[in-house]
Amino acid sequence: MELNQSLRQKGVTGTASAARFNIAGVATATGRWILYAAIVLVFAGPFWAMLATAFSAETVQPGRMVAWPSHPSLKHLVFAWDNAGAWRYLLNSCVVVAGGLVLQMSVSALAAYALARKKFAGAGLVSLLFLSTMMLPEEVIAIPLYLVLGKLPVIHASLLNSYLGMILPVAGWAFSIFVLTEFMKAIPMELEEAARIDGASEWQIFWKVVLPLVRPALGTTGIFGFLMIWDQYLLPLIVVNRESLYTLPVILATLRTDEHISPNVFIAVTLLAMVPSVLLYLGLQKQFQRGLTAGAVKG
Repeated sequence: MELNQSLRQKGVTGTASAARFNIAGVATATGRWILYAAIVLVFAGPFWAMLATAFSAETVQPGRMVAWPSHPSLKHLVFAWDNAGAWRYLLNSCVVVAGGLVLQMSVSALAAYALARKKFAGAGLVSLLFLSTMMLPEEVIAIPLYLVLGKLPVIHASLLNSYLGMILPVAGWAFSIFVLTEFMKAIPMELEEAARIDGASEWQIFWKVVLPLVRPALGTTGIFGFLMIWDQYLLPLIVVNRESLYTLPVILATLRTDEHISPNVFIAVTLLAMVPSVLLYLGLQKQFQRGLTAGAVKG
């Protein structure tokens, strides 16, 4: 009799423990999903509000956004593209970022190869000078840059109000040079020595041996370089004073203070400015992740 009572008590205790365990598991899972929903709301909420506002047929009040588009319509996007001239500013930004990124990646790769593989007097000082440029805010060099671009030394030519004036200043970026230098230093010297034994020239070694091995780093620096050039506001502002050459960041600042432009149109232009960055990241996502992973492993 006592044995049966003991067994029943143990059974009741085990059932209660299992019930408490299930309740704790359900509570943990619920809390986890609530946390995930909060994170998604924080990060994706503003983007969804932008989409809803841009595609909403009704004009919203300044400083407000909508959570769901009322009577979805493309009229604000069409107005932004045609009447506001967003296509022209998008074209200007694409020209500047295409020329600037090609030049920046070329200069960064060559400079990184020299710093990583060539031994010369003052190499440490050169690296320090490159890194020191990252410590200077753009506002500090704005006036000297304007004076230099207004009258280039030696040739005495002006690059103001031109695409070239917005492209040349972004040709050298210390961040890209630093990242590529560290990746190139990790490449075994035996690969280059073997290529030299096979008769490869210095250019062939750089182009066919080194660059393919640092492709993940090129993808990473390419994305960051694109975003740096694409988001440039101060540089086009001081170089260009003709509206036909404005880039998207400059025109967005102008439209923000224009009383004749509705918030829907402003948000529509903002969405158009985001599209190239999103497409570039999706296209180079694999290289970007590989570059970050490789950098973490090296560290």
